[in-house]
Amino acid sequence: MKRKVSMTIEQKLLGEAAGLVDGIRVRNISQAVEYLMSKALGEEKTAVILAGGPEYRWQIGSEYRCSAKLGSMTVVEEMVRKLRMHGFTKIFIVAREKVLTNLFKILGNGGVFGVDVSYTKEVNDRGSADGLRLLKGKINRNFLVIFGDMYFDIDLNALWRSHLKNVASATLTLIGYEKPAQRGVVRLEGEKIVEFVQKPPKAKGNICFEPIFVVGPEIFEYSGASLEEDVFPFMAQKGVIFGHMTSGTIININTARDLKIAREIAQRK
Repeated sequence: MKRKVSMTIEQKLLGEAAGLVDGIRVRNISQAVEYLMSKALGEEKTAVILAGGPEYRWQIGSEYRCSAKLGSMTVVEEMVRKLRMHGFTKIFIVAREKVLTNLFKILGNGGVFGVDVSYTKEVNDRGSADGLRLLKGKINRNFLVIFGDMYFDIDLNALWRSHLKNVASATLTLIGYEKPAQRGVVRLEGEKIVEFVQKPPKAKGNICFEPIFVVGPEIFEYSGASLEEDVFPFMAQKGVIFGHMTSGTIININTARDLKIAREIAQRK
């Protein structure tokens, strides 16, 4: 049973609700507000941190990229803090044994950060899709995925809303990049990704994928070892994957130089 009520809503929030109205799936402001309230009150937002692959690939000197210090916090602590700020309170981490043990020593069960952290050990999976597929049966709703070597300062909730609005199977964070051949390059029609090519030798554009994305549980049903090389290109062909452009800060911490840049930015915050 529905009841008619009157309420006062901050203009900014009202504008966000209006952004969901498309005249088809969400027909008016009232329906948008009802939808957002049901999501906020009835759904625990879940995130996955992927840190799989051989441990040696995660090392920068004597440190792992995900547990390197940015200042007073490690990369993973900063990541979990930002996830909690955006309402993600259930967090799964997938990694090989040594990395997983290292991260458990830092985060424990997540209680200090106000989140619940679960750990899944990867043994010999061949790529990011194989690692993510270890969580099949554990997640049955939309969830956020972040690779474990990321420093970022973006609006995760804007990405989340974009995914819900488009009723997408996956919504990828996109950014203009000056060296696109080093990334997954996409071709867009509106917000829909119609082509995804991982590290093309000759990129036809500069709109690139950054490994922060929202997916539905149907992601577990796609075959292929790698998200970037197998799953996302196939989803683009099927027309079920969308993009969300951001102008925020995202740094993939692959080298000592990347780590230095991330530290400098983090310490200015």
